[in-house]
Amino acid sequence: MAHNDLLARPLSAVRPDEEPLLGGKAVNLASALRAGLPVPNGIALPFPLANAIAADENGVLVSARRMLTEALELGRGVAVRSSAVGEDGASASFAGQHLTVLGLDSVDAVIDAIRKVRASASAPSALAYRARLGVKGEVRVGVVIQQLVNAECAGVLFTRHPVTGADERVIEAAWGLGESVVSGLVVPDRYRVARDGRVLECTPGLKDVALRPRASSDGGGTAEAVVDEQLARALCLDDSRIARLHALAERCEAIFGGAHDLEWAFTARPHDELFLLQRRAITTLAPRDAKGTT
Repeated sequence: MAHNDLLARPLSAVRPDEEPLLGGKAVNLASALRAGLPVPNGIALPFPLANAIAADENGVLVSARRMLTEALELGRGVAVRSSAVGEDGASASFAGQHLTVLGLDSVDAVIDAIRKVRASASAPSALAYRARLGVKGEVRVGVVIQQLVNAECAGVLFTRHPVTGADERVIEAAWGLGESVVSGLVVPDRYRVARDGRVLECTPGLKDVALRPRASSDGGGTAEAVVDEQLARALCLDDSRIARLHALAERCEAIFGGAHDLEWAFTARPHDELFLLQRRAITTLAPRDAKGTT
């Protein structure tokens, strides 16, 4: 094993040719960050380092603790995400198959999360998914650790309709962290946006629970918060935020080509910052005819 295989990288320094070592998610996020997209910075751990941390090989845990302490602003909370080799590529998306752990504010919690994220890639459901996609070989899981965005609202955006293949944006949104949308905890708001930015549909969901980061004094992590009934049925996104998400979709298409599945988050006003949390190719679009219709 090369010494470089046991070194974490700043996310912005990850190169496309390092996918076999760092995984697809790390490469995708690094490319987006270098392109000027609003990605929270962080670090990427090669899969041999994640393996060594999980097994505490050769005392690597001591140096890993020091590295994590120096690299992360743990007081703000971080997110630990899988970055498996072969994950989130142009032909295979592992959306929802591997664990993500949010709101961590101690080195011990991050190390425990690395172990859990790595183990999730070998769960029966994940292995069955790999077999269905024809992904062969050893399961190799790098890890991405990013600063956690304390989201007022968050969700997913498909730059093309993921079911019909129609040339329109589909957005799903909920209050709090976007994990409530991804995990199916709530019925999210749903928006359809035309290629020219016209809003075609706004359907309120039932967002009666929001996932929020817990304070470090309460042990970190996330907690479910009850949402007021009126707010639970109110739309998360106004015209301005929809327009900004549409512009983000346009930038991703212009930079990377193809159709994309994006995870995003807005912080609370007055800052109202938009962050891109994940970007992956949509790999299961319906075919279109020569006129571009389904």
